[in-house]
This record gives sequence, C-alpha cells and structure tokens, in this order.
Amino acid sequence: MKDALLATVIDETAAVHAFESLLAYEAKTLTAAAPLESLPSIIQQKTALTEQIAALERQRDEQLGALGLSAGFAGMEQAVAGDEALTAHWKTLLAAAARARRGNNSNGVLIRTRMDYNRKALAAMRISPAKSGFYGPDGRVPGVMGM
Repeated sequence: MKDALLATVIDETAAVHAFESLLAYEAKTLTAAAPLESLPSIIQQKTALTEQIAALERQRDEQLGALGLSAGFAGMEQAVAGDEALTAHWKTLLAAAARARRGNNSNGVLIRTRMDYNRKALAAMRISPAKSGFYGPDGRVPGVMGM
C-alpha cells in the first residue's frame, strides 16, 4: 500500500512542478506590455492543475486512511517514518509547494499593481480640465470666436 502512496506523492510533485512552471510563465506574461491575450489560457491551465492537485491530495489522504493513518500533513509525517524513498519525495513535494505558494503570492502582487496602475490611469483621464484654452472632444477650443 505504501507503493501506491509513493506513486501518488510522485504524481502530486509532478503536478506541483507543472503549476510552478505555469506561475513563472504567468509572471512573465503579467510584466509584458499586453498580457490580455495569454491570461485566459493561463487561468484555464491553472484551474485544471489546481483541480488535479486537489484530486491527488484527496487520493493521498484516502491511501493514508487505508494505512490506518490520519489524513494530511500529520499522516504523511507518520507514513514517511523509516521510509527513505517516501521521505525524499515528500520533502521534494513540500519544497515545490512552498515555491508555488511564493510564486502565486508574487503574481498576486503583480496583478494588484497592474490593477492599481490601470485604476489611476483611468482616474487621470476622467479629470475635467479647466475650460479656458483646452480643446474639447471635437478638437476645438470652446468659447473662442463663437465656436
């Protein structure tokens, strides 16, 4: 039964590595001048990977239960005791998950920064200029020579 658990942890690690790579691509896209074309695809891929990771986590918890262990981190800590291969893969998974969490947080900051910039740009464009000497939407200066 531990072989199945090991296989699940390996699959979960691969999925988290794929998620990390996608986050790196998302970060690069978010810093590009025109990210809107790529973002919908990235969001779809992130959703699919998140669902896959969640399914693998549920599978891992079921396997832990079948071994008579508790679900989650506590059960895995019990399962890895004395099993070098499982310990190594579990540590790899934990490290990858920590990097993915940091990458996701960084991308959140990039998104908030871009949104703030866009909000300020829109606000600047909405400011009503003083009427004197400023041209209107038709390109004419209002009130000059009866126009």
